[in-house]
Amino acid sequence: MRLFSNEIVFRGHPDKVCDQISDALLDEYLKEDKKSRCAIETMGGKGKIFITGEVTSNSKVDIERIVNFVLKDVGYNEKYEIINNIGVQSSDIAMGTNDEVMGAGDQGMMFGYACNDNDSYLPTAMVILQELSKKYDELRKVDSRFKSDGKAQITGYYDEDMKLLGIKTFTISYQNTEKERSETDKIIKDICNNICSKYNIEVEKYLINPTGRFEIGGFEGDAGLTGRKIVVDSYQGFAPVGGGAFSGKDPSKVDRSAAYKARKIAVYYLEKYSLKWCKVQLSYAIGIRKPLAIYIDSDKGTLKDETTISLYSSLYEECEPKNIINDLNLLNKCYYDTSMFGHF
Repeated sequence: MRLFSNEIVFRGHPDKVCDQISDALLDEYLKEDKKSRCAIETMGGKGKIFITGEVTSNSKVDIERIVNFVLKDVGYNEKYEIINNIGVQSSDIAMGTNDEVMGAGDQGMMFGYACNDNDSYLPTAMVILQELSKKYDELRKVDSRFKSDGKAQITGYYDEDMKLLGIKTFTISYQNTEKERSETDKIIKDICNNICSKYNIEVEKYLINPTGRFEIGGFEGDAGLTGRKIVVDSYQGFAPVGGGAFSGKDPSKVDRSAAYKARKIAVYYLEKYSLKWCKVQLSYAIGIRKPLAIYIDSDKGTLKDETTISLYSSLYEECEPKNIINDLNLLNKCYYDTSMFGHF
């Protein structure tokens, strides 16, 4: 038996708010111009929200309106000064990512992961935290004692195959008005117990707001930055992560699109070979269409990567950015939704 921990942050966590702003802006640019090239970064804190990065698009986007929509949607009611510092995409990058070349929008490595723990093909502890995050978002909308910011962490008991046996410590830090704390803590515990019971998991101990108080949160209590929660956004530590964040990036950026494709490949091989787990790594060079390498590992050892999961001559061709975008319909997604509770 071994101990392992994973975590999630709630929608109102400052970093997650910045992810959501960046993706909401991306959605607006792609809505009118599917050829938009975006790499949008958001930073917030202490009364100011700073929007920067690069955008090349024919879309006309009211940045202040979109930012204020997201703030209201996550439960931030304060007024913020919004600073627009967006520039255009470098022409050097555009040379290798235009419609004629359609090479990878950046270099780097991306990972996909799947396991047979449940119907989601994700680790059970990860699924529990995702469900908690969604339930908490519903709760704070109907009960004013619960405020937007928060995070949760599971330290679980695992067997040799990394199957969750039970939870040693369930840690939840949630922002609240500090009114009727014993009652609000019980509500949180009941939600967690109900979720865990669906997976036949028992909780040994809860740590709720371990400092004793969590009233000041959001941009008042901390700064936020796009892309600072890449582990939460991917597999919460159960699998490696690539170096790049997802939010604010259009799908020509393989940081995002190839990570989605790698997950798709992992699920495909998991089902095809009845695996316990499957891990996929893709790597790219900026401006080059085909991946530099494809690595597929599993509980049954490494798998050959010649077999495509769609109608292509090779998996390398299938993993070209243009083909990924078309196969996964990535120009018609709501990326704002992906930025809320985890991308997988």
